[in-house]
Amino acid sequence: MIQLIDNLPAGTLGFSCSGQISGEEMQRLVIPQVETALLEHERIKALVVLQPDFEGLSLEAAWDDTNLGLRHWDGFERLAVVTDLAWVRQASRALALLLPYPVQHFGLHDVEGARRWLSEALGTVHLERQGEVITITLIGLLDPEVYARIDDDLANLFSQVDRPRVLLDLRQFDGWLALGALRQHLALIRDYRHRPQKLAVVSHGPLQRIAQRVLGAFSHADTQTFSSTDLLAAQDWICCD
Repeated sequence: MIQLIDNLPAGTLGFSCSGQISGEEMQRLVIPQVETALLEHERIKALVVLQPDFEGLSLEAAWDDTNLGLRHWDGFERLAVVTDLAWVRQASRALALLLPYPVQHFGLHDVEGARRWLSEALGTVHLERQGEVITITLIGLLDPEVYARIDDDLANLFSQVDRPRVLLDLRQFDGWLALGALRQHLALIRDYRHRPQKLAVVSHGPLQRIAQRVLGAFSHADTQTFSSTDLLAAQDWICCD
C-alpha cells in the first residue's frame, strides 16, 4: 500500500510504502504525482518511507517504476530513503551509484532528519581570483547542480589569466553525493589540466590520497600538497616564483 506524505515543501513528494506495491497503485498514485510535479518544477525531490512490513514491488509495479525513472532520469534533484530494512538499504545503495542525483538513507526513527536533508542546501564551490592566483574552495557534499552552476564562472576566470596559479582548498570538502557529481569533477580536471603553471592542494587527512590523484592529472604544472593546517604556507608557495 502507498500513502502520500503531506506537509512537504513545494517540489517535494512523499510516499509511505507498506506490504507489496501493485502496478495499480503506481499508476494511480505515484506516476500522476511525479508527472504533475514535473510540469511545475524543473526538478523535484522525493521522500520515500518504507515501513517494516514492506515486501517490495510486484512485477507490474517494478516495470512502471523503471519506466518512470528512465523517462525522468534527470527530473529528480535528490532522494531520501527512510527504512530499517537491511535488504532495501543494500539494494538502494547499489542503485544510488548509477543515479545522476544524490540518494541519502535514514532510519525510521529519523524521518525528520530526512525532511531536513531534503530542504537544506548541499555543498557549494567558491571561486576567487587575485592577480594570477585562482582559489577554488570546495565545501560540503557536492551534487551535479553545483558544477553546472560554476561552469561559466570558472571558464571566465581561466580566460582572464593565461597561465594561472591555482589553489584548491579541500579543507571543508566532504565528498560527492552522486556519481554524476564525480563525473563532472573529473571532467573539469580534464578540461583545465593543461592550464595552471602551479597548483597547490590543501586538504585534511582522509582526502590526501584524492589530492595526490588530482595532482597527478596536472603533469605540466608545478604541484604541491599541504595539510589543512598549512593554508598560509600554500598561499605563500603559490605566489612565489
